[in-house]
Amino acid sequence: MKIGIIGTGSIGGTLARKIREAGHEVSVANSKGVEGVQSFADEIGAHAVDIYGAVSNIDLIIVSIPFSAIADLPSDLFDHVSPDIPVVDTNNYYPDMRDPHIAEIDQGQVESLWVSEQLKRPVIKAFNNMLAYSLSHNGLPESSSNRLALAVAGDDALSKKKVMDLVNDIGFDPVDAGSLQDSWRQQPSTPDYCCDWNAQEMKEALSDAVKGEAPKKRDKLPEYFASLGEHPSHSEVIALNRAVNAPK
Repeated sequence: MKIGIIGTGSIGGTLARKIREAGHEVSVANSKGVEGVQSFADEIGAHAVDIYGAVSNIDLIIVSIPFSAIADLPSDLFDHVSPDIPVVDTNNYYPDMRDPHIAEIDQGQVESLWVSEQLKRPVIKAFNNMLAYSLSHNGLPESSSNRLALAVAGDDALSKKKVMDLVNDIGFDPVDAGSLQDSWRQQPSTPDYCCDWNAQEMKEALSDAVKGEAPKKRDKLPEYFASLGEHPSHSEVIALNRAVNAPK
Protein backbone atom coordinates (compact mmCIF):
# COMPACT_ATOMS: atom_id res chain seq x y z
CA MET A 1 0.00 0.00 0.00
CA LYS A 2 0.89 3.65 -0.33
CA ILE A 3 0.71 5.10 3.16
CA GLY A 4 0.89 8.75 4.18
CA ILE A 5 1.93 9.65 7.71
CA ILE A 6 1.45 13.12 9.17
CA GLY A 7 3.72 13.44 12.18
CA THR A 8 7.17 11.97 12.79
CA GLY A 9 7.34 11.99 16.59
CA SER A 10 7.78 8.92 18.77
CA ILE A 11 4.73 7.07 17.42
CA GLY A 12 4.49 8.51 13.90
CA GLY A 13 8.21 8.11 13.27
CA THR A 14 8.26 4.57 14.66
CA LEU A 15 5.27 3.59 12.53
CA ALA A 16 6.87 5.10 9.42
CA ARG A 17 9.98 3.01 9.97
CA LYS A 18 8.09 -0.22 10.75
CA ILE A 19 5.66 0.18 7.86
CA ARG A 20 8.51 0.85 5.45
CA GLU A 21 10.34 -2.24 6.74
CA ALA A 22 7.17 -4.23 6.07
CA GLY A 23 7.46 -3.32 2.39
CA HIS A 24 4.89 -0.54 2.02
CA GLU A 25 5.54 2.73 0.21
CA VAL A 26 5.59 5.54 2.78
CA SER A 27 5.29 9.31 2.51
CA VAL A 28 6.06 11.34 5.64
CA ALA A 29 5.22 14.91 6.59
CA ASN A 30 5.52 17.05 9.68
CA SER A 31 5.03 20.64 10.75
CA LYS A 32 8.49 21.67 9.47
CA GLY A 33 7.71 21.11 5.79
CA VAL A 34 9.55 18.99 3.24
CA GLU A 35 13.02 20.16 4.23
CA GLY A 36 12.31 19.44 7.89
CA VAL A 37 11.41 15.81 7.21
CA GLN A 38 13.84 15.08 4.36
CA SER A 39 16.68 13.56 6.42
CA PHE A 40 14.33 11.21 8.26
CA ALA A 41 12.67 10.19 5.00
CA ASP A 42 16.05 9.48 3.43
CA GLU A 43 17.07 7.41 6.46
CA ILE A 44 14.09 5.05 6.24
CA GLY A 45 13.58 5.08 2.46
CA ALA A 46 10.39 7.12 2.47
CA HIS A 47 9.18 10.13 0.46
CA ALA A 48 9.45 13.53 2.12
CA VAL A 49 6.28 15.54 1.44
CA ASP A 50 4.20 18.35 2.88
CA ILE A 51 0.93 17.52 4.66
CA TYR A 52 -1.04 17.77 1.41
CA GLY A 53 1.37 15.32 -0.19
CA ALA A 54 0.75 12.91 2.70
CA VAL A 55 -2.93 12.65 1.73
CA SER A 56 -2.60 12.72 -2.08
CA ASN A 57 -2.57 9.50 -4.14
CA ILE A 58 -2.45 7.46 -0.93
CA ASP A 59 -4.19 4.22 0.13
CA LEU A 60 -4.18 4.86 3.88
CA ILE A 61 -3.43 7.93 6.02
CA ILE A 62 -2.08 8.04 9.57
CA VAL A 63 -2.39 11.20 11.67
CA SER A 64 0.06 11.16 14.57
CA ILE A 65 0.55 14.71 15.80
CA PRO A 66 0.06 16.36 19.21
CA PHE A 67 -3.60 16.02 20.17
CA SER A 68 -4.30 19.74 20.37
CA ALA A 69 -2.72 20.29 16.92
CA ILE A 70 -5.50 18.28 15.26
CA ALA A 71 -7.76 21.33 15.25
CA ASP A 72 -5.03 23.40 13.57
CA LEU A 73 -4.76 21.22 10.46
CA PRO A 74 -5.99 22.99 7.29
CA SER A 75 -9.76 22.76 6.95
CA ASP A 76 -9.42 21.65 3.32
CA LEU A 77 -6.79 18.94 3.96
CA PHE A 78 -9.11 16.03 3.17
CA ASP A 79 -11.34 17.76 0.59
CA HIS A 80 -10.00 15.64 -2.28
CA VAL A 81 -9.42 12.42 -0.34
CA SER A 82 -11.82 9.63 -1.31
CA PRO A 83 -14.21 8.57 1.46
CA ASP A 84 -12.95 4.99 1.18
CA ILE A 85 -9.38 5.94 2.20
CA PRO A 86 -8.91 5.05 5.89
CA VAL A 87 -7.68 7.84 8.15
CA VAL A 88 -6.07 6.51 11.31
CA ASP A 89 -6.01 8.48 14.55
CA THR A 90 -3.13 7.44 16.85
CA ASN A 91 -3.56 10.27 19.35
CA ASN A 92 -4.13 10.35 23.10
CA TYR A 93 -5.40 13.19 25.27
CA TYR A 94 -3.24 14.21 28.24
CA PRO A 95 -4.62 17.45 29.73
CA ASP A 96 -2.28 19.38 32.02
CA MET A 97 0.60 17.03 31.23
CA ARG A 98 0.89 17.78 27.51
CA ASP A 99 -2.36 19.14 26.11
CA PRO A 100 -4.60 22.12 26.89
CA HIS A 101 -8.01 21.17 28.21
CA ILE A 102 -10.70 20.43 25.62
CA ALA A 103 -14.10 21.00 27.16
CA GLU A 104 -15.98 18.44 25.09
CA ILE A 105 -13.60 15.63 26.04
CA ASP A 106 -13.46 16.70 29.68
CA GLN A 107 -17.26 16.42 29.64
CA GLY A 108 -17.11 12.84 28.37
CA GLN A 109 -16.84 12.93 24.57
CA VAL A 110 -14.82 10.02 23.18
CA GLU A 111 -11.41 11.31 22.07
CA SER A 112 -11.50 9.94 18.53
CA LEU A 113 -15.05 11.17 17.96
CA TRP A 114 -13.72 14.65 18.72
CA VAL A 115 -10.86 14.04 16.28
CA SER A 116 -13.34 12.89 13.63
CA GLU A 117 -15.31 16.10 14.09
CA GLN A 118 -12.18 18.22 13.66
CA LEU A 119 -11.12 16.36 10.51
CA LYS A 120 -14.70 16.30 9.20
CA ARG A 121 -14.46 12.64 8.24
CA PRO A 122 -14.58 9.19 9.90
CA VAL A 123 -11.41 7.88 11.51
CA ILE A 124 -10.09 4.54 12.70
CA LYS A 125 -8.54 4.52 16.18
CA ALA A 126 -5.33 2.47 16.23
CA PHE A 127 -1.65 2.44 17.24
CA ASN A 128 -2.48 4.54 20.32
CA ASN A 129 -2.36 1.88 23.04
CA MET A 130 1.24 0.72 22.79
CA LEU A 131 4.46 2.46 23.77
CA ALA A 132 6.84 3.46 20.99
CA TYR A 133 9.51 1.11 22.37
CA SER A 134 7.15 -1.87 22.09
CA LEU A 135 6.12 -0.85 18.57
CA SER A 136 9.76 -0.59 17.58
CA HIS A 137 11.22 -3.67 19.28
CA ASN A 138 8.52 -6.18 20.21
CA GLY A 139 6.83 -7.11 16.93
CA LEU A 140 6.85 -10.79 15.96
CA PRO A 141 5.96 -12.81 12.84
CA GLU A 142 2.35 -13.90 12.43
CA SER A 143 1.40 -16.96 14.52
CA SER A 144 4.29 -16.43 16.94
CA SER A 145 3.61 -17.54 20.50
CA ASN A 146 2.40 -14.75 22.81
CA ARG A 147 2.53 -12.11 20.07
CA LEU A 148 1.53 -8.68 21.40
CA ALA A 149 -1.76 -7.14 20.28
CA LEU A 150 -3.07 -3.73 19.24
CA ALA A 151 -6.67 -2.56 19.48
CA VAL A 152 -8.42 -1.18 16.39
CA ALA A 153 -11.76 0.63 16.63
CA GLY A 154 -13.90 2.16 13.89
CA ASP A 155 -17.22 2.15 12.10
CA ASP A 156 -16.34 1.21 8.52
CA ALA A 157 -15.65 -2.52 8.20
CA LEU A 158 -13.44 -2.26 5.10
CA SER A 159 -11.35 0.58 6.50
CA LYS A 160 -10.96 -1.29 9.77
CA LYS A 161 -9.82 -4.42 7.94
CA LYS A 162 -7.15 -2.47 6.05
CA VAL A 163 -5.82 -1.07 9.30
CA MET A 164 -5.94 -4.47 11.01
CA ASP A 165 -4.01 -5.97 8.10
CA LEU A 166 -1.39 -3.25 8.54
CA VAL A 167 -1.14 -4.01 12.26
CA ASN A 168 -0.42 -7.62 11.34
CA ASP A 169 2.14 -6.57 8.74
CA ILE A 170 4.26 -4.73 11.32
CA GLY A 171 4.31 -7.62 13.78
CA PHE A 172 1.27 -7.46 16.04
CA ASP A 173 -2.09 -9.20 16.42
CA PRO A 174 -4.97 -6.84 15.60
CA VAL A 175 -7.93 -6.96 17.99
CA ASP A 176 -11.28 -5.55 16.87
CA ALA A 177 -12.22 -3.08 19.62
CA GLY A 178 -15.67 -2.24 18.23
CA SER A 179 -17.06 1.03 16.93
CA LEU A 180 -15.45 4.43 17.19
CA GLN A 181 -17.89 5.17 20.00
CA ASP A 182 -16.35 2.17 21.79
CA SER A 183 -12.81 3.49 21.41
CA TRP A 184 -12.95 5.01 24.91
CA ARG A 185 -11.98 1.47 25.97
CA GLN A 186 -8.48 2.03 24.55
CA GLN A 187 -7.92 5.58 25.78
CA PRO A 188 -5.14 6.38 28.30
CA SER A 189 -5.25 4.53 31.63
CA THR A 190 -7.83 1.94 30.55
CA PRO A 191 -6.94 -1.72 31.29
CA ASP A 192 -5.63 -2.35 27.76
CA TYR A 193 -3.52 0.80 27.56
CA CYS A 194 0.24 0.33 27.08
CA CYS A 195 0.34 -2.94 29.02
CA ASP A 196 1.82 -5.19 26.30
CA TRP A 197 -0.99 -7.74 26.27
CA ASN A 198 -1.41 -10.64 23.86
CA ALA A 199 -4.63 -10.88 21.84
CA GLN A 200 -6.67 -12.79 24.44
CA GLU A 201 -5.47 -10.54 27.25
CA MET A 202 -6.29 -7.50 25.12
CA LYS A 203 -9.85 -8.68 24.54
CA GLU A 204 -10.31 -9.23 28.28
CA ALA A 205 -8.81 -5.83 29.06
CA LEU A 206 -11.17 -4.09 26.63
CA SER A 207 -14.09 -5.84 28.27
CA ASP A 208 -12.88 -4.87 31.76
CA ALA A 209 -12.84 -1.13 31.02
CA VAL A 210 -15.26 0.93 33.12
CA LYS A 211 -16.42 4.21 31.61
CA GLY A 212 -15.32 7.25 33.55
CA GLU A 213 -12.62 5.50 35.58
CA ALA A 214 -9.60 6.06 33.30
CA PRO A 215 -9.31 9.87 33.62
CA LYS A 216 -8.92 9.56 37.40
CA LYS A 217 -5.91 7.30 36.90
CA ARG A 218 -4.56 9.30 33.97
CA ASP A 219 -4.44 12.49 36.01
CA LYS A 220 -2.31 10.78 38.67
CA LEU A 221 0.30 9.56 36.18
CA PRO A 222 3.00 12.06 37.22
CA GLU A 223 2.69 10.80 40.78
CA TYR A 224 2.80 7.15 39.72
CA PHE A 225 5.80 7.58 37.45
CA ALA A 226 7.70 9.65 40.00
CA SER A 227 7.80 6.48 42.10
CA LEU A 228 9.91 4.77 39.42
CA GLY A 229 12.77 7.23 39.60
CA GLU A 230 14.39 9.31 36.89
CA HIS A 231 15.16 6.65 34.26
CA PRO A 232 12.74 3.70 34.54
CA SER A 233 13.25 0.72 32.25
CA HIS A 234 10.66 -0.27 29.69
CA SER A 235 9.75 -3.35 31.73
CA GLU A 236 9.25 -1.19 34.84
CA VAL A 237 6.91 1.11 32.92
CA ILE A 238 4.88 -1.84 31.62
CA ALA A 239 4.67 -3.34 35.12
CA LEU A 240 3.43 -0.02 36.51
CA ASN A 241 0.85 0.33 33.74
CA ARG A 242 -0.45 -3.15 34.43
CA ALA A 243 -0.65 -2.48 38.17
CA VAL A 244 -2.42 0.85 37.77
CA ASN A 245 -4.51 0.39 34.61
CA ALA A 246 -5.56 -3.25 35.02
CA PRO A 247 -5.39 -4.23 38.70
CA LYS A 248 -6.62 -7.74 39.40
